[in-house]
Amino acid sequence: MARNTICLWYDKEAEAAARFYAETFPDSAVTAVRRAPSDFPSGKAGDVLTVEFTVLGIPCIGINGGPTFKQSEAFSFQIATDDQEETDRYWNAIVGNGGAESVCGWCKDKWGVSWQITPRVLTEAMAAGGAEAKRAFDAMMEMKKIDVAAIEAARRG
Repeated sequence: MARNTICLWYDKEAEAAARFYAETFPDSAVTAVRRAPSDFPSGKAGDVLTVEFTVLGIPCIGINGGPTFKQSEAFSFQIATDDQEETDRYWNAIVGNGGAESVCGWCKDKWGVSWQITPRVLTEAMAAGGAEAKRAFDAMMEMKKIDVAAIEAARRG
């Protein structure tokens, strides 16, 4: 196990979530599924307790901890994309698999985990600062999924 691992709390579908991430993103995999050795507050002996996986090379562990805690936007995966095709692919995979759109490039998967699908052109515009950043930011504020062409146009003024 990695020295630093992101731990995500799921009600009872950590394995399904991990397998979806592994199928959706490159450099992602399910590396271990651990079953409970005895009954626990939200499950029985033999139920999937934890799942070890990577998302774009980031080590994670999902725990089936029951309904006590919910995901929130306080944690999100931010995925940098190179173009509209890649942005669309990830956005559509997450939203189209029972997820939900939000604003400014944010969406949630069906397990409640938040994702920021962020084209690099937006990040570069914000890093440029000044009027260019303001135009790109103002354009982004009107979007759900980020429109790369619209951000590029805003950058140019």
